Amino acid sequence: MTSTGLLTDHYELTMLAAALRDGSAQRRCVFEVFARHLPDGRRFGVLAGTGRLLEALQSFRFDPEQLGWLAEHDVVDAATRQWLADFSFTGDIDGYAEGELYFPDSPVLTVTAPFAEAVLLETLVLSVLNHDTAVASAAARMVLAARGRPIIEMGSRRTHEQAAVAAARAAYLAGFAATSNLEAGRSFGVPTAGTSAHAFVLLHDQERQAFASQVDALGAGTTLLVDTYDIRAGIRAAVQVTGPELGAVRIDSGDLAVMAQEARAQLDELGAHKTRIVVSGDLDEFSIAALAAAPVDAYGAGTSVVTGSGAPTAGMVYKLVEVDGVAVAKRSVDKATHGGRKHAVRRHRESGVATEEVIAAQGQPPAMPHDLTLQVPLVRGGQRVGSAEPLAAVRERVRARLASLPWEGLKLSHGEPALPTSYIPAAAHAEANREEQ
Repeated sequence: MTSTGLLTDHYELTMLAAALRDGSAQRRCVFEVFARHLPDGRRFGVLAGTGRLLEALQSFRFDPEQLGWLAEHDVVDAATRQWLADFSFTGDIDGYAEGELYFPDSPVLTVTAPFAEAVLLETLVLSVLNHDTAVASAAARMVLAARGRPIIEMGSRRTHEQAAVAAARAAYLAGFAATSNLEAGRSFGVPTAGTSAHAFVLLHDQERQAFASQVDALGAGTTLLVDTYDIRAGIRAAVQVTGPELGAVRIDSGDLAVMAQEARAQLDELGAHKTRIVVSGDLDEFSIAALAAAPVDAYGAGTSVVTGSGAPTAGMVYKLVEVDGVAVAKRSVDKATHGGRKHAVRRHRESGVATEEVIAAQGQPPAMPHDLTLQVPLVRGGQRVGSAEPLAAVRERVRARLASLPWEGLKLSHGEPALPTSYIPAAAHAEANREEQ
């Protein structure tokens, strides 16, 4: 397995070097990952990337080639390189389960370890979670807007080649039906789909020839791209070549609502009543929502989903909150943090509708009926707890959590987070416990 040790920032290693030299490297620390706020206009976020992060952690080592590079470029001294040569993470990690919803200040990941070990993970943790969570959060909004119609992720050509694979996984766990990316299919078991592009039509002397070739290769159930030239002529040729059993037509340009209406009418006139209509072309959650009344059967989304639909990062941070059992906190203007390890629950009505996220700075919040404890063990003593969670289970978690939100929290319009976050400081929590006793 390729080492992920250098997927980090220079200053992580220089902090390590200084801590080793002054003797503070082994102080027991707690780091937390959270977002101070949701992206503008968002009511909720969907945590994604946890599974990928835990896989990357297993290969977070520093091999001889990497250590040689560090020496050649004088990044850290010999003593630090020797420490890195023997490094393996031995700490504990807790966090929200992948696919769980999160809100401002939700402690989605907690790393407990000696400073030297925990600080090295910062960049890897944030790069994975910020990217995948941004994609999953945008994808979930698109799934809600689609109202049960399937969406295919097809944004590989709009992002980095490795980010494309991660994005396909994140979109699928948020509810997308499939991806065009084959590596996502091989690596993560995401269903893949695809037929042809405009280039295949342009390759042939006549549109009809391209359609006949595709049907001969893929069968009548294929999807034919009908807007290379004239859409009405394209639909007519598609049905003439295939017959009424044509699987679907795809429209990739124009006023999609109008085009879909006209396409549906024409297909019905030609007897292709079961032929589905797939639309694509720079779709996001808002344009998908605008097509709710159109006779569209499926969507293809690319650029917007892989770039987080305007929010390419989740804005998560990795902050030190406790040293040797003592709470520590930043007091920076606009970047202040709450000290101490946090625990979180989500409150629900008896009906199952969520009402608030409660975060306590010391121990679990006072128990209430229908509470959901949000953090679960992920790593103990450096070893992953349990086997990798199937994506099917993560998809079901996303679906169930979205179904638990108040209806107004599912709106695409600007507004407050779907659930308020209540914070119980350490003193208040202790008082609450005394009152219960």
